Amino acid sequence: MTRIISALVLLPVVVGVIWFLPPAGTLALAAVASALAVYEYARLASAMGVRIPRMLTGAGVLATCIVAAIPYGPVDVVLMCSLLVIGAFTVSTGTPGPGLLRGIAVSMLPLIYIGLPLGALAAIRLIGGREALMLLLATIVISDTGQYYTGRALGRRPLAPSISPKKTIEGAIGGVIFGMATMAIGGRLVFPAENVPVLLFVGAAVVGFGIAGDLFESLLKRSAGVKDSSGLIPGHGGILDRIDSWLFAAPVFYVFIRFVQA
Repeated sequence: MTRIISALVLLPVVVGVIWFLPPAGTLALAAVASALAVYEYARLASAMGVRIPRMLTGAGVLATCIVAAIPYGPVDVVLMCSLLVIGAFTVSTGTPGPGLLRGIAVSMLPLIYIGLPLGALAAIRLIGGREALMLLLATIVISDTGQYYTGRALGRRPLAPSISPKKTIEGAIGGVIFGMATMAIGGRLVFPAENVPVLLFVGAAVVGFGIAGDLFESLLKRSAGVKDSSGLIPGHGGILDRIDSWLFAAPVFYVFIRFVQA
């Protein structure tokens, strides 16, 4: 029941921001999500024995998210400057050791893992319009629902037993089918000039990478020895638990919006 109540509260907020507010509203929502997500990421890293400069990494993630939402924004400059700042900080506070490179790499990863995909979501709203972003939302939500019920009804073979024992190959196939259908049907309304085979391919790619994103975050949690990234959302865990599939699916749809639909 707690899980359902949380979903009934969060989903209208997200849909309302996307549909009724200008693109800046979606960017603000993405920025808030990125700040919360990088905090949870830092907790996971700490549980795995790696401490990162949270303020510097968080600032880099926020900057990456904002700049990535701007068409032709200088993302390369932000990433290079972030590396320079984190590298200089490591020099000033660190000591030689085998974990030095690991700490720097773990500090830089969230800029790409969290900042860029969330910025891509805001860019989709700006470039493709609210209908395009709602299509992505519908594809992911319906695919997740399809995965769950197909897995419960038909699931026999585990998809990734060492990472997420409850996920099945049958459930994943069901999710891909439902996601492809959603993208094809909704895509004909949002992109009436687009060919159905292209929309089917995009739907399959979005869902497939979304499943990979879900498993990637599960791998991080399992490596850290925790069940959820945090307890921020009752019944759902943390922000990372809610946006894990988005972080891998959004870049795929962004490439479609920017380079195929342009």
